[in-house]
Amino acid sequence: MKNFTYLASTKVLFGKNRVAEIGKEILPYGKKVLLAYGGGSIKKNGLYAKLIEVLGASGIEVVELSGIQPNPRIESVREGIRLCRENDVQFILGVGGGSVIDCIKAISMGVHYQGDAWDFFIRKAKIEKVLPIGSVLTLAATGSEMNGNTVISNESTQEKRASGHDSLRPQFSILDPTYTFTVNKWQTAAGVVDVMSHIFEQYFTLDKGTFVQDAMAEGILKTCIHYGSILLNEPDNYEARANLMWASSLALNGLTGTGKLAGDWSTHNIEHEVSAIYDLTHGAGLAILFPVWMNYVLDEKTAPKLAQYSRNVWGVSNPDDIEAAKEGIEKTRSFFSSLNMPATLADVDIDGSKVDAMAEGACKYGAIGMFKKLDIDAVKEILIKSL
Repeated sequence: MKNFTYLASTKVLFGKNRVAEIGKEILPYGKKVLLAYGGGSIKKNGLYAKLIEVLGASGIEVVELSGIQPNPRIESVREGIRLCRENDVQFILGVGGGSVIDCIKAISMGVHYQGDAWDFFIRKAKIEKVLPIGSVLTLAATGSEMNGNTVISNESTQEKRASGHDSLRPQFSILDPTYTFTVNKWQTAAGVVDVMSHIFEQYFTLDKGTFVQDAMAEGILKTCIHYGSILLNEPDNYEARANLMWASSLALNGLTGTGKLAGDWSTHNIEHEVSAIYDLTHGAGLAILFPVWMNYVLDEKTAPKLAQYSRNVWGVSNPDDIEAAKEGIEKTRSFFSSLNMPATLADVDIDGSKVDAMAEGACKYGAIGMFKKLDIDAVKEILIKSL
């Protein structure tokens, strides 16, 4: 296990009716807030009205940014920056899933920057001064509610890029599982895959002596497998929603990656290229790509870890590492299919016409991955095998 410094500074308010406490959480930062949200579902389920009531009772003035899309666009970021500057906003509150929270992080780091916010995503600018942010989570998937990472899409260049800094961790996040009851089956399933994929990226490394991190990761994976299927039939099952919501946060708050050299993240890089061009739901893209990636990287060097996953998560008993790994990969693919997630790019009407562009985009800054390095040709092969 490597030396590490671990920081998880976000205050989590978990459980029913915690929104009532939001005023006292914001007031130490100021009395003027940018309230950011997506397509309006928070107005249908009553969350918006509750927030306005609580914020108003605390004397907090609200400026609104609505219409943030899945795979959040740089245009929403620029608009949020404009609103913050013109209204002297002191705090940003994101209400929604990872797309909304990623968007407010990008706004936060752009308010005090004189250039264009996209500069942060093309490695042209460094994150320095930020506005404090908080979140009210309504979709368990990305883990953005408890980390400093953000991913933004640029439609004009057909790029989807990541940035991040510890200063972008939300000051607080409210996790009320009841606000996820109305999430539809597709987004629920995609969220399950997303959570599992975050674990995969940190779990599949060549590090030794990380038993405790791996055990936690395997527990989160089994949580997703157990409750994911339940939620498709019982969307208002509080126990299932609560466990998945907490699994989402724990999967990407740095906990399972501590003491390791680095995660892999190649599959995420590839999927970002797919969804940048085709606007595919992130979890759906990962459901297609991860089993293909697992098979592609499987060799004598990686087999022990893939076999460990197969045995500890799926109960595979085969003593041969290569064969055990193959069984676990197939069980992974079958589970994703049981959630009605797509198995191939063709299932979501994506053909091979953009394979070269996607591979070049994924490797824009060089070969990707740590478990097994992937160059442009390797990425092309994975994409072709995913068609």
